[in-house]
Amino acid sequence: MKDLEKFRDPRIAKALIKEVGALAARVAERLGRRVVLMEVCGTHTVAISRAGLRGLLGDCLDLRSGPGCPVCVADYADIDRMVAFARLPGITVGTFGDMVRVPGSVSSLERERAAGAKIRIFYSPADAVAYAADHPEREVVFLGVGFETTAPAVALSIKEAESRGLKNFSVFVTHKVVPPALDALLGDPELKIDGFILPGHVSAIIGLKAYDSLNSRRLPSVITGFEANDILDAVRQLLQMMLAGEGRVINGYARVVRTAGNMIAQQQMAEVFDIADAPWRGFGIIPDSGLVMGERFKKFDALDKFALPPIKPRVPTGCACGDILKGKLAPRDCTLFERVCKPMAPVGPCMVSSEGACAAYYNYERHLKGVAAVE
Repeated sequence: MKDLEKFRDPRIAKALIKEVGALAARVAERLGRRVVLMEVCGTHTVAISRAGLRGLLGDCLDLRSGPGCPVCVADYADIDRMVAFARLPGITVGTFGDMVRVPGSVSSLERERAAGAKIRIFYSPADAVAYAADHPEREVVFLGVGFETTAPAVALSIKEAESRGLKNFSVFVTHKVVPPALDALLGDPELKIDGFILPGHVSAIIGLKAYDSLNSRRLPSVITGFEANDILDAVRQLLQMMLAGEGRVINGYARVVRTAGNMIAQQQMAEVFDIADAPWRGFGIIPDSGLVMGERFKKFDALDKFALPPIKPRVPTGCACGDILKGKLAPRDCTLFERVCKPMAPVGPCMVSSEGACAAYYNYERHLKGVAAVE
């Protein structure tokens, strides 16, 4: 516990804020604009907003939120498929809590549940397997949503269903992997990102080696934890690299993240899933950025097991979630933010999830002015 105290010590925070401010001013003077850093983790998004770091560091530093919220990056077509599963007779849809309120083209799981669909929130995929075992009369479709942090648990649940011989359990796999999305961001000519604040939870699974492409691009990047001082120290290291003309990935979360990552979790994912192209909200198809059911476990693939009607998704008029996830806009730049789109009446997923940028801004930063969009 003593080791954690330094990450919450306000005296250290004040010293870091002062140092970061001075470093950011020097880098901004060299660039002729504000320094643009992006965090690619929903937990970091919430931590930055809750601690007020954007307001404290905003003069020379532009902290932007990227595609770090797993619920937010779910494609409209995938949400519509989830709704379609809920409408099939005899099916219980299992999901994590945030997914229930995400609106699709014409409905959401929340609305379908209100209309009589059987939708259950599970705290873990293992609970969904146990429910299927206890209710053999119903088909259970679990929604596999999330990055490398949740995919291993879903993989284990599929193997557990196989070991139990369950025939009424399947998974709609929409899992995504983070590194290809970083490459997609850097390949966008409209974006100028000077450095990445890399995710802690995902990195604990995939390890430092997974970011070799960032090292080859010589882009300053730091893996960090979730306390305010963690994030401030990561920003300090990013700015120091920029001043020194360096570009590499630093593990600033060594108390959790290892170079090779969690090999057991990686093995479970590799055993059950294959890598495939995947659609991301706001990005379109990103090559090799998703997981699909491997051949051995195809009998647990909900898409293979059930026939869904044709899906023709529609994007809500005015919703800027896609550009917000790419860092091209801040939430307040969306014309719907706070006026039409609010946590109790969300138009897009960025306002639904507790890790969404719009929800974080709404809860903690509505009073701040001048958080600019892309310059």
